[in-house]
Amino acid sequence: MPKQFNTFNPADEPGAVPVAPRATRDVAAENATQPIGVVIEIAGSGSQIAIDIERLNECMDDADPSIALAGQVGSQVKIKTKDGWLLASVRNQRQDRRRDGDSILANIDFMGEGSEEKLTGRIHSFRRGVTRYPTPGALVFPATTEDLRQIYASDGRSSIQIGTVYPTTDIRAGLYVDAMLGKHFALLGSTGTGKSTTAALILHRICESAPQGHVVMIDPHGEYAAAFRNTGVIYDVGNLQMPYWLMNFEEHCEVFLTTSGSEFQEDADILAKALLKARSKNRLAETLGKITVDSPIPYLLSDLTNIIQDEAGKLDKATSSAPFMRIKTKIEEIKGDPRYQFMFSGMLVGDTMADFIGRIFRMPGQGKPISIIDVSGVPSDITSTVVAVLSRMVFDFAIWGREEKTRPILLVCEEAHRYVPNERNADGSSVGRILSRIAKEGRKYGISLGLITQRPSDLAEGVLSQCGTILSMRLNNDRDQAFVKAAMPEGARGFLDSIPALRNRECIICGEGVAIPIRVSFDNLEESKRPASEDPSFTELWRENGGEEERVVRTVQRWRAQGR
Repeated sequence: MPKQFNTFNPADEPGAVPVAPRATRDVAAENATQPIGVVIEIAGSGSQIAIDIERLNECMDDADPSIALAGQVGSQVKIKTKDGWLLASVRNQRQDRRRDGDSILANIDFMGEGSEEKLTGRIHSFRRGVTRYPTPGALVFPATTEDLRQIYASDGRSSIQIGTVYPTTDIRAGLYVDAMLGKHFALLGSTGTGKSTTAALILHRICESAPQGHVVMIDPHGEYAAAFRNTGVIYDVGNLQMPYWLMNFEEHCEVFLTTSGSEFQEDADILAKALLKARSKNRLAETLGKITVDSPIPYLLSDLTNIIQDEAGKLDKATSSAPFMRIKTKIEEIKGDPRYQFMFSGMLVGDTMADFIGRIFRMPGQGKPISIIDVSGVPSDITSTVVAVLSRMVFDFAIWGREEKTRPILLVCEEAHRYVPNERNADGSSVGRILSRIAKEGRKYGISLGLITQRPSDLAEGVLSQCGTILSMRLNNDRDQAFVKAAMPEGARGFLDSIPALRNRECIICGEGVAIPIRVSFDNLEESKRPASEDPSFTELWRENGGEEERVVRTVQRWRAQGR
């Protein structure tokens, strides 16, 4: 018997549904109404289909871009069921050698199901999940742009539009704001993929939809000031004015203690006793009654050093005063260093806690709902502590504000792998603990966490899995790709395999923030709203000539002044 594929039963599976031979089929019929394959195997989350190569080639010339990509890796196909349609994503392809190259075997992942309009056959009322699986032999059709328009249409929830759904040119891609922020989100992507611009785009859209919102962004490289100069408030070492006494005891130890092991414990005991005494000197402590070493009560650094000095003077001759002098010297060193004045200035002893929280958390926002905390000018040895204090203030404010009407806060952390590292890179800093706690418990108290990183595999284990929405741009590292795949839902596997092949400013979005996993081409962002993160053009800059000597002199002056 001559080779034929026109029965659409490539694996000779029992129960396969035959399709009319091509010779008898109207070749002018639309590709959308003709099957491209057949289901040959069913599993819980996915299935295997056989695709007719000739039909695949016919579809490639279709004017509808969704049909043109039908059956290819990462594309969507639909499968007829008794009372509607199933939508699936093609995960991989391989040649069916049993049919001499006439067919392709592909694994698919089910994404959801919708009902069928009886007159037009179109999908409507699409929903995630599967209640009725197809049987082997069910026909596979290309998903059209019109189908995808119904599937990706907003269901009425508050959403922001960020781009277009790939491969279409006119279907808008939206993110459900409440669902995305309610269960945290992560934006991942290798350097140079447009990650910073994408973060700025999403935050601009959120701020536009909620001009009275409360967004705090930790910016370690000073990139985002340019993007939010008109729509947010920028804080850096020049105007942050973060009082040192807001630190809890653990954060005091990170800044003031330099020892480790048994010596660290000895120094910590000395510091704890002196710090409690220094806080107790404030009149505020008297009105509160009993306070702890962690209570955010203002105190004078001079009081702290004097108390440490007095305690050293009470020692008998057999006890060394070295630990006391070590702590006192470190405190005086920081107090006198101009680089630390944004935090350890003698001007920051007043009770400005409410004012500080109002400024940083944008309460009231006055039409500028986002504050950018530029920590690029903060000395590297206390950067983690500064981020820890800001993050803990967000968490503690939410906990102690439970009696009030909830005012949710979004905390966005750029270069998140620096602050929430995995066990291999962990340094025991307080910032990792507080951000991990926010990831696990924050949504109970109205805190949303946004993590942005180029190295997801360096994040603390479990933190990424706490993010309900994951936006993955191109990742070049195999470990990062595997890490992201492990954190994403099963139905997104077909999309995830295309992560290494994504173009700049393209992204796979999975999770709570979208109805189903989607591949998105992001909108262009106006020049004035972009972060200052573009790579320098070596060829252009090296062509410029003149003014180098003056430039060097000015740079040296700024260098010596340490930004003052």
